Amino acid sequence: MNRDEYFMKFALKEAKKAYDKGEVPIGCVIVKDDRIIARGHNQVLNRKSGIYHAEIIAIKKAGKKLGDFRLEGTEIFITLEPCCMCAGAIINSRIKRVVIGAMDIKRGFCGSIENVLDRQELNHKSIIETGVLENECLDILQEFFKNLRSEKKK
Repeated sequence: MNRDEYFMKFALKEAKKAYDKGEVPIGCVIVKDDRIIARGHNQVLNRKSGIYHAEIIAIKKAGKKLGDFRLEGTEIFITLEPCCMCAGAIINSRIKRVVIGAMDIKRGFCGSIENVLDRQELNHKSIIETGVLENECLDILQEFFKNLRSEKKK
């Protein structure tokens, strides 16, 4: 297992926490100097607000831990490609590297619909890696939505 896979496994554990709470299973971790400094998983339904995405939660925790909104020198490992809100938060936080499990062709703003993290007009660009443990990241999402559809039929 390489380094990216190692940290993505922790993001998958966060996704499982979301799954267990009935949330869309997306998880992430933020790493600095090879140590996890923050974790997050989706909490949109339980907190009744569209802003409680895994990335936003982890970015908030990392800022608090580091005592600064600038998360320079950090990496974020995310099971699903960030939406436009989360991509914006990544830029504003100046996260150096973004590691993505699965791409999101309907809502993704790190390469699918648009790649905001590499816009020449912006003051910050992040390095992007995709496809890390992609099958595992897709599997948990597909299982969640399959079960959700099954429950709705009942």
